[in-house]
Amino acid sequence: MIHQTALRWLACLSMWTLAMSPAHAAGPAAQALRGTTIYPAPDATPIENGMVLIREGKIASVGMADKDTEANPPLAAACDGGVILAGFQNSHVHLLGSAFANARTRPAAELEQGLTGLLTRWGFTTAFDIASDRDNTLALRARVDKGEIKGPRILTVGWALFPHDGLPIYIEHLDPAFRDKLPQPDSVDAALATVRQNLDAGTDATKLFLVTPQGPRPAKRMKPDIAAAAAEETHRRGKLVFAHPTDLDGVRAALQARVDILAHPPLGTPAPWPKPLMDQLRAEGVSMVPTLKLLRHELAKEQVPKEIAARIVNESVQEFGKFAAAGGKVLFGTDVDYMTDLDPTEEYELMGQAGMNPMQILASLTTAPAARWNESGRRGRIAPGMDADLVVLEADPREDVKRFAAVKCVVRGGKVIYAK
Repeated sequence: MIHQTALRWLACLSMWTLAMSPAHAAGPAAQALRGTTIYPAPDATPIENGMVLIREGKIASVGMADKDTEANPPLAAACDGGVILAGFQNSHVHLLGSAFANARTRPAAELEQGLTGLLTRWGFTTAFDIASDRDNTLALRARVDKGEIKGPRILTVGWALFPHDGLPIYIEHLDPAFRDKLPQPDSVDAALATVRQNLDAGTDATKLFLVTPQGPRPAKRMKPDIAAAAAEETHRRGKLVFAHPTDLDGVRAALQARVDILAHPPLGTPAPWPKPLMDQLRAEGVSMVPTLKLLRHELAKEQVPKEIAARIVNESVQEFGKFAAAGGKVLFGTDVDYMTDLDPTEEYELMGQAGMNPMQILASLTTAPAARWNESGRRGRIAPGMDADLVVLEADPREDVKRFAAVKCVVRGGKVIYAK
């Protein structure tokens, strides 16, 4: 009899312990984000009249909205009623403009306004800065991470490396004091010192300007041993390497140095781009950021006649399209804050003209960068346990790729950082 009573007490105690364990204890209420359509991932079936539940910055569930879930408080009324996708990543930006100067001490509202215009209002919950003033960008990132400023997650290469005595002509308009800081290593040791200083400071990758135009003079090229050593050290530290190739020889130099991402295709290079070279890029898993709008921007700056410029742009769009169609890895990026036109609509249109369908473009914004940075377990999809980084569009981009830029609301880590 005593034995049975003890067993009953032990059973009750076990049930009480289980009920009070973290997995079963009552947690904070989930907040609901309701959408006309949810795209959980580019390769997943869309959910019509769906809802995402968010708890403590993570996605708790995603599925059809029903009466049982209507009791969940809305995340923000202004965000309901659109097309919900995972947060976008822009894999080629710069934080160079006056909007971000003196980031350590500048009023938060001014910096937030700059981030909104450049990135947040276009749906970017992550942005990769691939050349800026390292210390200023890290100061900006720190303030965003502390919650002082609403903005995207910022990744950065810090100081980019240039060929010795080889700053490109297209940055001559920048502040001379800034240009004087730009590393132009003349030896392997000098390059390694810059890479280590960057990574020790907390940067996320290395950027190599392998070829830099010099106006009427021949382009400057980074020495192969310097490029290879910088890339090898970056990889040793578990980070990735961007390269600015400029031309086909720059692409070959990038492959020789074993870089991971081309910040641009060889834009403006006459068609056809050599198939064996493009095949090698794909075989070695090198990602490409199209930046197709940039070519039109640069040709207009150079006052190239419209008919000729249109032909050059069309050739590059079609050649890039061949790379993408054959399975090349594509990461969305716009080169904004070098380009002053911040609207990505034209980039989406040109990617569509290159033959990419809306779900392929969505992949370049979400799952492809998540995979490239080994973050597929946290970002890029709408699924339970993932970070609640989300974009709400006003209309369905499957019907028109320009709608990727029609942003209604942006959520990062379960918090609204932009609402139209």
